[in-house]
Amino acid sequence: MKLIIYTDGCSKGNPGRAGAGVVIYNDKKQVIKEIAKFLGVKTNNQAEYEALIIGLNQVRKMKATQVDCYLDSQLVVNHINGKYKIKNPELGFLFIKVWNLCQVFDKINFYHIPREKNYQADKMANQAMKRT
Repeated sequence: MKLIIYTDGCSKGNPGRAGAGVVIYNDKKQVIKEIAKFLGVKTNNQAEYEALIIGLNQVRKMKATQVDCYLDSQLVVNHINGKYKIKNPELGFLFIKVWNLCQVFDKINFYHIPREKNYQADKMANQAMKRT
């Protein structure tokens, strides 16, 4: 089964209050799940990774075998696709979590998209950031 995830993380203060947003679609582009999770205090990049981890864990539980991941974080996408080196140890730890999660899928792709094409995940992340 193929699923599509859009993820976004945000932080107010960087580091500051952070939230993660995930929107999961089936292969017909129908929304099947939305997740908004408060992350505590994180940097923006940490929040982006955490949102992706939440999304990957969810589609794994849904028994997806193929996943397309859309993020507006160019840094995270380029880390995962091997275009950028990871210099921050905390991001390296989060990268390893993502890498390990990727191993359960038959096929997985990561795409960078402009923020305006990630509206729903961005909305979920901002809602989560405002929670207490």
